[in-house]
Amino acid sequence: MGSFRRYRDIAIVVLLLAVPFFFLRASIRDPGETNAIDRAILRLATPIQHGSAALARGLSNLIGDYVYLVDVKADNDKLAYENAQLQSKLRELQRAESENRRLRQLLGLRDTIAAESVSALVVGKDTTEYFRVVNVTLDNPGVAVAPNMPVISVQGAVGKVLRVAGDKIDVMLAVDSGFGVDVVIERTGARGFVRGIGDRSRYSVRVEYVQRTDEVDVGDLLLTSGFGCHFPKAVPVARVTKVIKRDFGMYQTVEAEPTVDFSRLEEVLIVLSDPRDCESKTRKPRAQR
Repeated sequence: MGSFRRYRDIAIVVLLLAVPFFFLRASIRDPGETNAIDRAILRLATPIQHGSAALARGLSNLIGDYVYLVDVKADNDKLAYENAQLQSKLRELQRAESENRRLRQLLGLRDTIAAESVSALVVGKDTTEYFRVVNVTLDNPGVAVAPNMPVISVQGAVGKVLRVAGDKIDVMLAVDSGFGVDVVIERTGARGFVRGIGDRSRYSVRVEYVQRTDEVDVGDLLLTSGFGCHFPKAVPVARVTKVIKRDFGMYQTVEAEPTVDFSRLEEVLIVLSDPRDCESKTRKPRAQR
């Protein structure tokens, strides 16, 4: 049994060596010198050669496509990373541009105010049982800030200083029930007094003491009047959202929505004016008469 296997293996090796030899011999001989055996070998080898060539081309194309796809994936991954980096830089530039635009607007607002002011950055918001408060930090901690000083933004009146602890300041918002400011209707010049409603579920104010005969419509803009020397004059406060005109009584019912979007508030100006100083200045001309 062992000798049979040995002879079998030898025969297989000889056959494997002989077949390629005869194929090669038949293919390189001059066609005029081929015999019947050579022609038979060539006829047998032709489909095998075509099949082998087709298989080789297919494998070559497959390997080439695989290498190409690997390179394409690497390029795509690189481009995706570079795109993500560019998108991140673009967002940073957009944020910087937006911040610069807001700061330029804030500086422009400061130039329009006769009184001295200091800028502050909003660092948090708080709603307590009695107050709706914005927490701000002074850009210049050395400036003296006192309660009741007006706080404004590019959009309009924010509120007034509630309490001061170093450079940390709590600001009572204009929608708090403790806030009030004298206003005029921009379109007609009619007078009123804006007071916060104090409803924690919405940002809203009411306009008191609007004469029943005064013309006021939804959409009218309310500006600070400057009376009382508290807020600077002509600062937007609110826009009328509801008007109920009664057939009796002295006043009509008016509700409004603040012009300031408190949910997006980031920078404010604190007007460094003391109402007591302002009142004393307004009394001087009267004393001189």
